[in-house]
Amino acid sequence: MQIEQRAVGSVVILDLKGKITLGEGDEALKDKINSLILQGHKKMLLNFGDVPYIDSAGLGEIVRTYTTVSRQGGQLKLVNLTKRITDLLSITKLLTVFETFDNEAEALKSYN
Repeated sequence: MQIEQRAVGSVVILDLKGKITLGEGDEALKDKINSLILQGHKKMLLNFGDVPYIDSAGLGEIVRTYTTVSRQGGQLKLVNLTKRITDLLSITKLLTVFETFDNEAEALKSYN
């Protein structure tokens, strides 16, 4: 998995590319988020537009990431979820936990 970072105002957007699976994407995501928190970033947006698949370890890492950011007083939101990922979040009842958006403009407007 690859992670590209960019900023729009005070929001850091992470463009995720590839599968988020055990040993492949979960560690990369964890390291990136921890680094951003240490730098003092509080508003993060994960872009799933180029993520075809997430396994249970990847899903666990996204939940852990959300918890970590929230505990630091930050906000983590998700954008551009594929149907497969939306279904996965729905089945696991995690859609009620995360704020999700269909496009980046909507997501960026939602940060206060």
